[in-house]
Amino acid sequence: MSGSKLNAALLEKTVKEILSYSSGGEITRGGETIKGKKRNFTETVECQISLKNYDPQRDKRFSGTFKLPTVPRPNLKCCVLGNARDVETAQRLNIDAMSVEDLKKLNKNKKLVKKLAKKYDFFIASDNMIKQVPRLLGPGLTKAGKFPTVLSSKEDMQEKVDEIKATIKFQMKKVMCLNVSVGNVEQEEKDIIVNVQLAANFLASLLKKNWQNIGGIFIKSTMGPATQIYF
Repeated sequence: MSGSKLNAALLEKTVKEILSYSSGGEITRGGETIKGKKRNFTETVECQISLKNYDPQRDKRFSGTFKLPTVPRPNLKCCVLGNARDVETAQRLNIDAMSVEDLKKLNKNKKLVKKLAKKYDFFIASDNMIKQVPRLLGPGLTKAGKFPTVLSSKEDMQEKVDEIKATIKFQMKKVMCLNVSVGNVEQEEKDIIVNVQLAANFLASLLKKNWQNIGGIFIKSTMGPATQIYF
């Protein structure tokens, strides 16, 4: 992976400003002072990346996932579609779960499956149940881009959930802009910085001309202004 082309001092200053703004502090923008506001939810720190010298029509589409060292969005909601043992484990870990019987009750009703897909950010299914999911629910979860991740009988459920929460995905569609969560405003400054650097490096490694395909990178909190950190 090519070394990070991000300016370390600029990145550090920007992350400091994001954290200050999200806790109600003042920051300077274009010579003007603007006052932040503390929100009643945990803001996510997002990375917005624009591409250049890239043709979505002709160039090879790319897709890749990368596990960040710290979880950017700890509040993501998971539901386990499990066999009896996994449902029991999920209940013990305070994770929502549904058994085969629960899924059968939805009766492949498109509206109910859509509602289920909307309620959770991601799904995990026991390895001996994964094949039954399309049969029991139809294509609803796949359409929502939330087809379950397999949990093998040897894997630790909590570790699997944490791993998915820490994993970011870059997938090229027909637009030249990508958006990915790299942290949240409750995190340590250094953790956010590392996540931004790793996410940017990983994206560069997926592109044909690496950093030369990246036009600009901005970072912002959910409700805060965006700041460019790569030009």
